[in-house]
Amino acid sequence: METTAINISKNLDRIANENNIEMTDFYNEATEDYEFWSKDFNMHFGYHIPFKTNIFKRDAMLNEMNKQVIKRLCINNRPAILADLGCGMGGTMRYALKSNEYLTAFGVTLSDFQVKKGNELLKNKNGIILKENYNITSFKANHFDAATAIESFCHSGHSKNSFKEAFRILKPGGKLVIADAFLKKDENELCYGGAYAYKKLCNHWSLERLGNIENVTTTLKSIGFSKVNIEDISFKVAPSVLHVPFAIIGFTLKKFFKNQGLKLESLHNLKGSFFALLSGLHMQSFGYYVITCTK
Repeated sequence: METTAINISKNLDRIANENNIEMTDFYNEATEDYEFWSKDFNMHFGYHIPFKTNIFKRDAMLNEMNKQVIKRLCINNRPAILADLGCGMGGTMRYALKSNEYLTAFGVTLSDFQVKKGNELLKNKNGIILKENYNITSFKANHFDAATAIESFCHSGHSKNSFKEAFRILKPGGKLVIADAFLKKDENELCYGGAYAYKKLCNHWSLERLGNIENVTTTLKSIGFSKVNIEDISFKVAPSVLHVPFAIIGFTLKKFFKNQGLKLESLHNLKGSFFALLSGLHMQSFGYYVITCTK
């Protein structure tokens, strides 16, 4: 049993490492494509509020997602240090810094391209992006007032390691806000169509897996987080997800008229977006949630 457990552990570590390499290569090559999705380089879906955000203006919804996440951190108008765990190009960081002049922000990513380009966009702002793994950062314990993870922890399968590291670096009373897609049931309970869309989504977007929302809630509490609040915002996210087919067509036509071929990473990105849309249609199996928890 001991040997078997060790072998299983090593195999899981190998798979996770391979996924990190694939994810890094994917974002190094495909990140610039996200400028077509968002002029602010927001690498996530949006948050729609009827009669407030314009359903036809994608960036307005994407920045509303930033606003909703930052609001739940409760750090406005006071000195605070923010960690963006899986920050992409730093879109959420820039929004947060613009909203709070007293804020200092640190982002982490494994992509060299995102570090270089993201720090260029953060020039003269009180923030920096570091090349680090959000599962094992170099930050001191009890250092941050708040932490965010918008559609990033899915790349490590919403693993306990990600949550434990966030807990470690937060000060007592600090908040972690996660905005992401999760499973509503175990993988083996998915219907054929849901399982197919899920498999393709993970493959094309280099996701290790999506966590089961109930299991994730239990894990967060077991680590020590208190006041774990779960919000299902699937219907608020849906309008931005519906932009996907139009974005795919627009991006493809742009490349065609410029006589530019699609890179393999761009093709994966487009296919992943399509299967994200298909997955979202299986509302009994998939949901988009905001999780707010306090250390």
